[in-house]
Amino acid sequence: MEALVERAPRAHGARRPRSVSALLTAALLAVPGVTALSSAARAADADVSRNGGFESGLTGWTCTAGTTVNSPVHSGSYALQATPAGSDNAQCAQTVTVLPDSQYTLSGYVRGSYVYLGASGTGTTDVSAWTQSASDWQKLGTTFRTGPTTTKVTIYTHGWYGTGAYQADDISLVGPGGGTGQPPAAPAGLRTTAVTSSSVALTWTAVTGATSYAVYRDGVKAATVSGTSATVTGLAASTEYRFQVTASNDAGESAKSAVVPATTGAGNGGGSAGLPAHALVGYLHASFANGSGYTRLADVPDSWDVIDLAFGEPTSTTSGDIRFNRCPVTECPNVESDADFKAAIKAKQAAGKKVLISIGGQNGQVQLTTAAARDTFVSSVSKIIDTYGLDGLDIDFEGHSLSLNANDTDFRNPTTPVIVNLISALKTLKARYGSEFVLTMAPETFFVQNGYQYYGTGRWGGQDPRCGAYLPVIHALRDDLTLLHVQDYNSGPIMGLDNQYHSMGGADFHIAMTDMLLTGFPVAGDPGNVFPPLRPEQVAIGMPASTNAGNGYVSPSEVTRTLDCLTKRTNCGSYATHGTWPALRGLMTWSVNWDRWSNWEFRKNFDAYFG
Repeated sequence: MEALVERAPRAHGARRPRSVSALLTAALLAVPGVTALSSAARAADADVSRNGGFESGLTGWTCTAGTTVNSPVHSGSYALQATPAGSDNAQCAQTVTVLPDSQYTLSGYVRGSYVYLGASGTGTTDVSAWTQSASDWQKLGTTFRTGPTTTKVTIYTHGWYGTGAYQADDISLVGPGGGTGQPPAAPAGLRTTAVTSSSVALTWTAVTGATSYAVYRDGVKAATVSGTSATVTGLAASTEYRFQVTASNDAGESAKSAVVPATTGAGNGGGSAGLPAHALVGYLHASFANGSGYTRLADVPDSWDVIDLAFGEPTSTTSGDIRFNRCPVTECPNVESDADFKAAIKAKQAAGKKVLISIGGQNGQVQLTTAAARDTFVSSVSKIIDTYGLDGLDIDFEGHSLSLNANDTDFRNPTTPVIVNLISALKTLKARYGSEFVLTMAPETFFVQNGYQYYGTGRWGGQDPRCGAYLPVIHALRDDLTLLHVQDYNSGPIMGLDNQYHSMGGADFHIAMTDMLLTGFPVAGDPGNVFPPLRPEQVAIGMPASTNAGNGYVSPSEVTRTLDCLTKRTNCGSYATHGTWPALRGLMTWSVNWDRWSNWEFRKNFDAYFG
């Protein structure tokens, strides 16, 4: 922060002393033919900023990590709240029309630590005001004079990297109006013209004076076009979205149109692989007992649609050589024979269930650092699948299995060997076994949703290189992925799309984490680098089966509240979702064994909810 404090006073800008200004005015008046402008001859002073009170959401503003809140506010009903990250100062800005060679006063109210209010592109000296700490609303203000040819100025507010959320309200820029008129009227006649499983086509009536239009999906700008139609793509199947459109010209952006809802059709891709509409996924301790006792595969109730055999583990971290060793009799006295185990797999499959080998787990660190390790991974996993006649593969890489090299910043084009080789290996396995091959993943929140705030080592380094490291794998395999069930447990607080931190222990955490997957999110707060949403039938929610199974257990009533909110948009709490997803695939739990230990509480609740 030392550099911040050193440079902040300079940002105020230098103004000529009043005495010097008075002398210059007197000198000018003494020159023949030069007269002072009367107040009537000047353009009338007015607030030339738009939506400075954020009563129309973020209309008129461009924000890297901002939203509107109804508390705290300085006046009115809403204020801006923005949360800086390690690589983003959460700036919100708007460009306004001004007159050349004119005086302007910028002011606004802020709360938080290290909050700035400023103007750039003035044509003279760019200025800003700031506060180191404002526990309650504090007014910031500064003045500037535009240059002799300046007609546009950008005003902004921002925080400081990693210092927490700040609020801003009632921002104004008072001075001579730019004389370009008013923003256009809000568009009318918005309607849908075509709806598919992944896109919605829209059209609306032209607005007089508009030079462009912006389309909003669930309150977030999705497209900017010059005509009166647009198609929003990359949507999740079987999901309701709410669309609005605005019109813009040089004077600014209009208010939003009326809302038009649209529900996308059911999707067909991604390999549902014969799963029911709502599936229950569970991990079975097949190679260890882990305090919960050994459960024979044949004794797993029929409610479980996907059974992940835990775990296949490598002979060494970087070998890529995966082995599946069944629980020894010394640890699991009631373990079945290999023949009975294989017979139980066939019986489950005959009943429509899927049995997978899960690779990794807490102790199974896998790093495919070389092409040779990649090829060994493919051959050794194939051998396990073929030996037991399994339906597919679950990737449960944890710990230090996946991390990003310092220069690997684009999740769409990864370059880190352990990432690239894993993607290649999984694509090879999928191609080898065909469309019915079941591919699932069970990452931790740190490797997925945490990517909203941080990605890899960050722009200036110093961050954990594992931040968001699963995102390139999920994205590269999204057309082959059957299920993603993030472990919403053993997790620290994670920032949601509302820019608030959410912690384990209630439905709101599961709702916020799942909403991120089904809505998509900018990676590391970069609006130009958005992780697209997954289809709801590809997503299950990972939860512990009991208090013994892991941190983050929630009661059956909280599980029900989670499902109600995400599939029906009822029974929601403080987090506002960005859609409704009746096709959400279901739930995953660690583990079948721990659920049996707690009298099948998790399974019974799932059966009662989905029937």
